[in-house]
Amino acid sequence: MRRQKIAGVSLLEVLISVLIMGIGMLGIAAMQATALRNSQSSVERSQAVIQSYTIIDAMRANRELALGGSYNTGGWMCSAPTGSSLSATDSASWLASLRAALGSAVDDAAVCGQVSCTTSTGICVVGVRWDDSRAGASNGSQQGSDQYSVETRVRL
Repeated sequence: MRRQKIAGVSLLEVLISVLIMGIGMLGIAAMQATALRNSQSSVERSQAVIQSYTIIDAMRANRELALGGSYNTGGWMCSAPTGSSLSATDSASWLASLRAALGSAVDDAAVCGQVSCTTSTGICVVGVRWDDSRAGASNGSQQGSDQYSVETRVRL
């Protein structure tokens, strides 16, 4: 009797190729998730810079008050200031827009702002700090452990 040649693939070869494809697809999914986290982090950094220009524009509109120290916060301002002065209203509005842009609607220390103007030089420093722990979630970090800040210096 003559032996016939067997053509085709065996079940083991199919299993190995499906396993390799599955591992590859999981790798692609992990890279996509990392790209999404990094993209969100980049958007938040851009929003922080844009929001710092919001308070800078308000200070330019009220240059005398800004150089007089009315907008100075004396450190990180994490809750809206009280008062009816123009600088307090501008600061409260700025902090509310910071919270809206950076995803923290509650009044906590996740999103804070800082303003410091020097009268003699006319230079103001505006800082924005926020919690970006969603971007670091792959590292097993806890909420509040990934604090980022942006500082903008401007001469009024």
